[in-house]
Amino acid sequence: MKRIFLVFAITATVLLLVFSAAEQYAERSAIPRYCADKTGVIERVGIILTTAEPVGQAGKRPFIVAAKLIFLIPQRDDEDVAAYLVRLRLHLFQTCRGG
Repeated sequence: MKRIFLVFAITATVLLLVFSAAEQYAERSAIPRYCADKTGVIERVGIILTTAEPVGQAGKRPFIVAAKLIFLIPQRDDEDVAAYLVRLRLHLFQTCRGG
Protein backbone atom coordinates (compact mmCIF):
# COMPACT_ATOMS: atom_id res chain seq x y z
CA MET A 1 0.00 0.00 0.00
CA LYS A 2 2.85 2.38 0.80
CA ARG A 3 4.43 1.62 -2.55
CA ILE A 4 1.22 2.56 -4.41
CA PHE A 5 0.97 5.81 -2.45
CA LEU A 6 4.62 6.62 -3.19
CA VAL A 7 4.18 5.97 -6.93
CA PHE A 8 1.03 8.09 -6.93
CA ALA A 9 2.76 10.94 -5.08
CA ILE A 10 5.76 10.92 -7.41
CA THR A 11 3.54 10.80 -10.50
CA ALA A 12 1.39 13.66 -9.24
CA THR A 13 4.47 15.76 -8.47
CA VAL A 14 5.97 15.13 -11.90
CA LEU A 15 2.69 16.05 -13.62
CA LEU A 16 2.39 19.26 -11.62
CA LEU A 17 5.94 20.22 -12.55
CA VAL A 18 5.33 19.51 -16.23
CA PHE A 19 2.12 21.53 -16.31
CA SER A 20 3.78 24.40 -14.46
CA ALA A 21 6.69 24.41 -16.90
CA ALA A 22 4.30 24.38 -19.87
CA GLU A 23 2.37 27.34 -18.48
CA GLN A 24 5.59 29.30 -17.91
CA TYR A 25 6.74 28.50 -21.45
CA ALA A 26 3.44 29.72 -22.86
CA GLU A 27 3.65 33.01 -20.97
CA ARG A 28 7.33 33.66 -21.70
CA SER A 29 7.83 32.31 -25.21
CA ALA A 30 4.67 31.36 -27.06
CA ILE A 31 2.23 34.17 -26.28
CA PRO A 32 4.65 37.08 -26.98
CA ARG A 33 4.88 35.82 -30.58
CA TYR A 34 1.38 37.21 -31.10
CA CYS A 35 2.37 40.78 -30.21
CA ALA A 36 3.13 41.90 -33.76
CA ASP A 37 -0.48 41.40 -34.94
CA LYS A 38 -2.64 41.38 -31.81
CA THR A 39 -5.75 42.79 -33.46
CA GLY A 40 -5.56 40.51 -36.50
CA VAL A 41 -5.06 37.41 -34.37
CA ILE A 42 -8.01 38.28 -32.14
CA GLU A 43 -10.21 38.87 -35.21
CA ARG A 44 -9.22 35.48 -36.62
CA VAL A 45 -9.94 33.79 -33.27
CA GLY A 46 -13.41 35.34 -33.39
CA ILE A 47 -13.92 34.03 -36.92
CA ILE A 48 -12.75 30.55 -35.91
CA LEU A 49 -15.17 30.44 -32.98
CA THR A 50 -18.20 31.75 -34.88
CA THR A 51 -17.89 30.37 -38.42
CA ALA A 52 -18.32 26.80 -39.62
CA GLU A 53 -15.57 27.10 -42.26
CA PRO A 54 -13.45 30.08 -41.19
CA VAL A 55 -10.68 29.83 -43.78
CA GLY A 56 -12.68 29.70 -46.99
CA GLN A 57 -10.40 30.50 -49.95
CA ALA A 58 -7.85 32.42 -47.87
CA GLY A 59 -4.53 31.08 -46.63
CA LYS A 60 -4.71 28.63 -43.74
CA ARG A 61 -1.55 29.65 -41.88
CA PRO A 62 -2.94 32.78 -40.13
CA PHE A 63 -5.88 30.74 -38.88
CA ILE A 64 -3.64 27.93 -37.65
CA VAL A 65 -1.59 30.49 -35.71
CA ALA A 66 -4.78 31.94 -34.22
CA ALA A 67 -6.03 28.45 -33.31
CA LYS A 68 -2.83 27.86 -31.33
CA LEU A 69 -3.73 30.90 -29.22
CA ILE A 70 -7.09 29.28 -28.42
CA PHE A 71 -5.13 26.31 -27.10
CA LEU A 72 -2.77 28.50 -25.03
CA ILE A 73 -5.57 30.61 -23.53
CA PRO A 74 -8.69 28.42 -23.61
CA GLN A 75 -12.24 29.65 -23.40
CA ARG A 76 -13.89 29.02 -20.03
CA ASP A 77 -16.92 26.75 -19.80
CA ASP A 78 -19.37 29.53 -18.88
CA GLU A 79 -17.81 32.19 -21.12
CA ASP A 80 -19.48 33.36 -24.32
CA VAL A 81 -17.42 34.25 -27.39
CA ALA A 82 -17.62 38.03 -26.88
CA ALA A 83 -16.42 37.81 -23.26
CA TYR A 84 -13.66 35.41 -24.29
CA LEU A 85 -12.42 37.77 -26.98
CA VAL A 86 -12.36 40.65 -24.49
CA ARG A 87 -10.39 38.55 -22.01
CA LEU A 88 -8.05 37.37 -24.77
CA ARG A 89 -7.49 40.95 -25.98
CA LEU A 90 -6.75 42.11 -22.44
CA HIS A 91 -4.34 39.23 -21.85
CA LEU A 92 -2.48 39.86 -25.10
CA PHE A 93 -2.19 43.60 -24.55
CA GLN A 94 -0.91 43.06 -21.00
CA THR A 95 1.57 40.42 -22.14
CA CYS A 96 2.82 42.49 -25.05
CA ARG A 97 3.11 45.60 -22.92
CA GLY A 98 5.26 43.66 -20.49
CA GLY A 99 2.96 43.63 -17.53
